[in-house]
Amino acid sequence: MQLKLIDWMAIAAYFLFNILIGLYYRKRATGSTEDFFVSGRNVSWWLAGTSMVATTFAADTPLAVTGFVAANGIAGNWIWWSLLMSGMLTVFFYARLWRRAGVLTDVEFAEIRYSGKPAAFLRGFRSLYLGLPINCIIMGWVNLAMVKILIMIFGITKTQALIVVFGIMLITAMISTLSGLWGVLVTDLFQFVLKMGMVIVLAVFAVKAVGGMGALKMKLLTLDAAKTAATGEHGSILSFVPDLGSPWMPMITFFVYIAVNWWATWYPGAEPGGGGYIAQRIFCAKDEKNSLLATLWFNIAHYAVRPWPWILTALCSLVLYPTLADKESGFIKTIVDPAVFPIALRGVMIAAFAAAYMSTIGTQLNWGASYLVNDFYKRFLIKTRSEKHYVRISQITTVLIMVASCIVTYYQDSISNAWRFLIAIGAGTGSVFILRWFWWRINAWSEVAAMATSFVVSIFLQSFYHIDSAQPREFAWLVLITVAASTVVWLTVTFLTAPENDATLLSFYRRVRPSAALWAPIARQAKDVIPTHDAAFNLLDWFSGCVLVYMTLFGVGKIIFGSTLIGVVFLVVAALSATVIYWDLNRRGWKTVME
Repeated sequence: MQLKLIDWMAIAAYFLFNILIGLYYRKRATGSTEDFFVSGRNVSWWLAGTSMVATTFAADTPLAVTGFVAANGIAGNWIWWSLLMSGMLTVFFYARLWRRAGVLTDVEFAEIRYSGKPAAFLRGFRSLYLGLPINCIIMGWVNLAMVKILIMIFGITKTQALIVVFGIMLITAMISTLSGLWGVLVTDLFQFVLKMGMVIVLAVFAVKAVGGMGALKMKLLTLDAAKTAATGEHGSILSFVPDLGSPWMPMITFFVYIAVNWWATWYPGAEPGGGGYIAQRIFCAKDEKNSLLATLWFNIAHYAVRPWPWILTALCSLVLYPTLADKESGFIKTIVDPAVFPIALRGVMIAAFAAAYMSTIGTQLNWGASYLVNDFYKRFLIKTRSEKHYVRISQITTVLIMVASCIVTYYQDSISNAWRFLIAIGAGTGSVFILRWFWWRINAWSEVAAMATSFVVSIFLQSFYHIDSAQPREFAWLVLITVAASTVVWLTVTFLTAPENDATLLSFYRRVRPSAALWAPIARQAKDVIPTHDAAFNLLDWFSGCVLVYMTLFGVGKIIFGSTLIGVVFLVVAALSATVIYWDLNRRGWKTVME
């Protein structure tokens, strides 16, 4: 694809604006590690929440959604839509607790909840494990997606594309090292507006190219009929609900998605109980009210606001390019096709893809450096230097992570294989991450046992029994067996090992103030803490939050596809759910949320 001068000017203006943001926030972010990694804990909910959304909107995301739609219709998105239930747990059960914890990273949590050498080991191990190999794998597939996009757009080689990606990452690392999380947050806001605006514009032009919404629906019905004739499979591409019992969604797989996977599996950005960069944005919020609203806004935007432009473009690509072998590339095909997307906007669209890439990479660099510096270097190696020293080390570490991720990208060939690897090693750990806040008996060895068992069992099942996580039915059995084994092992270890000492448990209980139901022995000793019993109301808010998002998602979809009345009814139900949430939080008093 040939770019004109105006395109290059648009791309240059985008990068220049990002650099200026980094320079502007340089002094504000480099006073201390707290400024560098959590913005001095002074961020409003709308900025923290939008940054979460921008981070999860990577360059590979629209392509992945296009692949889901091409393979299994709109309902194929239940693979990630089901994770909303985990996200809403974070909103109403954990956001306030994370903010009260007052830690700099979620890994630091280990040494306020547990004690002694096991706690130190857990903190040190997780800081290195998540900060380097896991972080580099994540950044590797984000880099790889951008490499593939550049190859498709410009027709260059993988090595040439990787050089371009390295240059973009270098600019991202410069912004991150200059301005810390403040620069990441503000550039995330700008980048989200840009990339969301451009995918909406692309969707409009794509629908226009197929002849309008009516023509799109008719042509998709023709594709449905052709698929049924060829494979015998029924179900509509436009259906929002999976065809249960079909090869791609057997009942057992749907059960795992709806009832197990969302709480049992650790996955970056969707950790049960919160964690990673989601927790980092919670830490940076001004207070508990802002931390709760930030995560609520994130889940609404992530699941209900973003998907439809991607889905519409994906559906149009199926009609426009029915013989395309790589269905995921259909999204990029609509951009480079002059019959679909205006040539004059190509430069801005490329800038939007750079924004999608940079928003994710900027977060991963800052987040990974926070683990390596705060939870390993500062905790175990050099403990007594000045804050300026640790900020400099954070900047150097950011650059080193960038270089390491590029090396991983060069040797990485498959995004889906990287996804499957992380799912495999994370299955089964969710229950202990959820319960460690609410049950006093869990200790550091509980977490170690859960992580070790999940890793060993899942890798063993895939390596020796050749269970393929890419196959829906086998994926379901992989998750169920791993979760069962991990749960049995970590519960056994918990009861065979001593609980944490009373001093540690009392300190944690006073600091975090979790629901007293499963902390009774400790709550009786902490007579100065008014016990809370809010689980039932949090559960009501969680249910209402899920209804709010799903009804908004499907209500907007129904309106887009012409079922206006049903869509309006869904949106009314969403509004009622939002009212329930507001009523409950207002009734309990926002003051209690803020303290």
